[in-house]
Amino acid sequence: MTAARQDSRLTRLWRDWLSPLAFALLLTQFGATAVRVDGVSMLPGLRHGETLLVPKIEGWAHTLGVGSYGRGDVVVFKPPRTATQEWTRTYRGLTLPWAYRPYLVKRVIGLPGDTVQVTQGRVTVNGRPLNEPRTTAYWNAACHDTTSDLANTPAVTVPAGTYFVMGDNRSPGGSLDSRVFGPVGTADIAGRAVASVWPLVTPTNTTPACDGLEQPEQRVKTGGPQQWNPRLLHSGG
Repeated sequence: MTAARQDSRLTRLWRDWLSPLAFALLLTQFGATAVRVDGVSMLPGLRHGETLLVPKIEGWAHTLGVGSYGRGDVVVFKPPRTATQEWTRTYRGLTLPWAYRPYLVKRVIGLPGDTVQVTQGRVTVNGRPLNEPRTTAYWNAACHDTTSDLANTPAVTVPAGTYFVMGDNRSPGGSLDSRVFGPVGTADIAGRAVASVWPLVTPTNTTPACDGLEQPEQRVKTGGPQQWNPRLLHSGG
């Protein structure tokens, strides 16, 4: 076989097989992925069933030490390995032969070096009340938890390389987050959710269950006119 013919075969192999495979690999590993919100821990910011767009390349960059997450960012992550209560053997109703840590969606509250505390349901960062007007107003009109242990936590200083995350849901037991399993390491964060892309329309209003029972997402009441749902996710509650 001549060198020219061999080069031609290698060129066709790259063009027809290796190039598409390489592109698919780059897209899945460094492109973007879609993540579904399960539950109501992010009400009112995000609703059960919403699909979020998460660029993977940003998560990889932050893991490698390039850039960082900001306060108010919505992040997709796995809870720390030591959070045994977050390990599960079920997936969408199916029982698996192994346990795994499902991805969670929460909001970054504390950055490395920050001191975070919750007192009577109000979050302070470095001694100053956290500015989250939408979250506070929503839960004050519903069932804002001010008395439980999660609503009254000791001050925690966020270690280097970690973030303190919380859900927007401030009802009793509404969100299990860094108040329970501690700060989350950068390596466990898949990335920042930049947009909600599905569903296309949703009712304007939501009323939480506020009953403290399991699967509260099944008892959230919705109403009002339909609104366009796809949107960019901005920092803050």
